[in-house]
Amino acid sequence: MDLTLLYRGPLASCDYDCPYCPFAKRRDTPGQLRADRAALDRFSGWAARQQDDRLSVLFTPWGEGLVRSWYRRAIVELSHQPHIDRVAIQTNLSCRTDWLAAADPDTVALWCTYHPGQTPYDRFLAKTRELTSLGVRFSVGVVGLPEHLDDARRLRADLPAHVYLWVNAAEGHTYTDTEAAPWQALDPLFAYSRHPHPSAGLPCRTGASVLSVDGDGTVRRCHFVRTELGNLYDGSYRASLAPRPCPLAVCDCHIGYVHLESLPLYDVFAGGVLERIPAGLPAPAGVPGDDGGRSTVGQRI
Repeated sequence: MDLTLLYRGPLASCDYDCPYCPFAKRRDTPGQLRADRAALDRFSGWAARQQDDRLSVLFTPWGEGLVRSWYRRAIVELSHQPHIDRVAIQTNLSCRTDWLAAADPDTVALWCTYHPGQTPYDRFLAKTRELTSLGVRFSVGVVGLPEHLDDARRLRADLPAHVYLWVNAAEGHTYTDTEAAPWQALDPLFAYSRHPHPSAGLPCRTGASVLSVDGDGTVRRCHFVRTELGNLYDGSYRASLAPRPCPLAVCDCHIGYVHLESLPLYDVFAGGVLERIPAGLPAPAGVPGDDGGRSTVGQRI
């Protein structure tokens, strides 16, 4: 069986205080951190033992995971498992990068977000250059707030051409065509992030080949549908695996709508769905939504 697992444990603390994030500068207690570590160790141990399945894993913590040693260790260990095709994580890249030298570069990948005002620009850029020198796959992105535009342009100019710079539509922000144009110039796929995608009743890979897992092992079809499908550790989730339509009116997060079968994003991101790396960038005019016809959406992390 081929399964993609989006794991989100109880970790909710972050070392940044971005004004657009509800988890800014939140601190987990020592007990909460121990619980998160135990939950992650249990999940990574389970994943390592599933040698009859092909697995891909994306860690999507509410907080920043890579400043915690147990996330770094889990990623390195899982990257060397022959039945795991990809292990990736969303990160602000505030951690050191040398630990990635121990990971399998053919399996590990990072989804990095640059937050202007939270870290010096040169420091963040230096981290991306370290990733390049280590041969690690990664994408880089920013939240599309007006005050971030100059930083995003600078980042696009300084990143290697092969590194995809994505732009997330800011939460609750509506873009006119004029406002969207400079973001579209930076990210040819920004049109997917401008508006929520209608999803009610449409086929989606979540619940069949893509699953959300929490720290207790509870399995749901995705992070945004709370209906439980069973538990990972007792195997009860397997009886619930089946194609099913989306029960929500819209999907406005990249880690959700990328799996909608009504969108071509598995082709757009072929080989890089979890780390948000497209197989090739289309011209802006070729992206749905530019002609005002189809609705599009964006991930808001």
